[in-house]
Amino acid sequence: MQTAVRFTGPDLVTLVRDKPVTAPGDRQILGRVECVGLCFSDVKLRHQFDRHVRKGPVLPDDALRSVPSYAPGNLPTVPGHEVVLRVVAVGSGVTSAVVGGRYVVQANFRDLATADSTGAFGYNFEGGLQQYVLLDERVTIAADGESYLLPAPDEPSASRLALVEPWACVENAYAVRERRQIKPDGRVLVVGAGDLSGLDLSGSTVVEPAGLAPQSVDDLLYHGADATELERLLPLVAPGGLVLIATGGGLFGRPVDVPVGRVHYQNLRIAATTTDAFADCLDTIPATGELRAGAHVNVVGAGGPTGVMAMVRAIVTSEPKALVEGAVRNPLRAEALRRRITRLAAQHDVEVRLFDPRTERPRGPVDHCFVMAPVPDLIRTAIDDAAPRGIINIFAGIATDVPCPIDLDTYAAKRLYFVGTSGSAVADMRAVLAKVADGRLDTNLSVGAVSGMAGALDGLDAVRDRTVPGKVVVYPALDGLPLLTLGELVARHPTVGPLLRDGCWTGAAEEELLRLAADR
Repeated sequence: MQTAVRFTGPDLVTLVRDKPVTAPGDRQILGRVECVGLCFSDVKLRHQFDRHVRKGPVLPDDALRSVPSYAPGNLPTVPGHEVVLRVVAVGSGVTSAVVGGRYVVQANFRDLATADSTGAFGYNFEGGLQQYVLLDERVTIAADGESYLLPAPDEPSASRLALVEPWACVENAYAVRERRQIKPDGRVLVVGAGDLSGLDLSGSTVVEPAGLAPQSVDDLLYHGADATELERLLPLVAPGGLVLIATGGGLFGRPVDVPVGRVHYQNLRIAATTTDAFADCLDTIPATGELRAGAHVNVVGAGGPTGVMAMVRAIVTSEPKALVEGAVRNPLRAEALRRRITRLAAQHDVEVRLFDPRTERPRGPVDHCFVMAPVPDLIRTAIDDAAPRGIINIFAGIATDVPCPIDLDTYAAKRLYFVGTSGSAVADMRAVLAKVADGRLDTNLSVGAVSGMAGALDGLDAVRDRTVPGKVVVYPALDGLPLLTLGELVARHPTVGPLLRDGCWTGAAEEELLRLAADR
């Protein structure tokens, strides 16, 4: 038997101490979880449960129903997708993992499509907030043969490796490549008399709006400025779709309800111009989400765990003398963030300014804004603060069915662009893992508290209530350890204190914590 966190319904969570440890079948892998990071996505899953876009069944799922860790729909599941594990047993048919091997898990099973998203570790497949986890190669090997289990070296600490996954999500937010043309061989809906010159529609099928099913067209080309009409058309666009809006000088005159959650979860993209030419919309689309040369960056929600990561990534990729700002409401989080990034900013000769968005604004127009909290009002503020041709990265996931009133008149006039990504790709994980392995990136910079299984529920509450200035990492083997901020941990175990660096978690501190637990 083992200890595990189990979600059983909306806002229903229990800590169970009698969950069976299932022996692996022919193509299955049993891993001992070394460390798991807690994420705000876990909180959203706890609240939404079977309404979460990643909890739906894989389509089709006939071959998966016999997998013990498959938990779609209203079936109980185990959260936790930021994981490093050590393999303790494998089935006779396993080819992608070996007993004794150490692996980080790419949580997004992108080949396993669901109605609204994809399969995912810690959602519709049990995750790592338990002491042992069962994986199946029918899930963890992609269609191209690549494994979602990435071999990890023995040297880095468990926490550094567990946090590869969330750091890879931030990496993906920067590195994502944008589509800058009409989808070849796609279905295109053209509404209005906009200028189509400069577009390559060869091979595309132009469809009429009458009778179209939701999410049945790949691209929408809309000419005009009728808010009600556009709101009626937006649901027709499929995931990964491109919406080009050419207002021809007209004004919507009111905010337009836009499903911005689909930008994050479904890669919906919106480009707009005040001219008649749809080609001008395409001209606003950047090649990637990377920072432009000399970009003024603002990270909204910079004090949260992923906000810290976005700040670090912006600092290390900005040009010298660039300005990277962070909006932080909580003064304790602001001080913790300042402690984490001051040395780094000095090394890269980047100016950092932290401010309270309730009383202050960014220092001038913002070229690249990261919205790290799922609050629609923050997106509207980002539009107001944006510089011409600004990029607004909707990093935090707003539910896809929640309309967000957007000032598309300003969006078009400034030629702004929304970027959004959910999770990461294997390439992002490999890039971050390589940086961790050779010491270029210390993912431990984001750690604010540690816990064993006894404190896991308190850890989820702390993530929900934003009471910890940083990531919460759980060591499942430390069954009785409660949730402790780093300060509380040092007070309880003084020998850990000297092993912190600038108050931040380190591999040496982790080793000491595990030693103390073993000696008890």
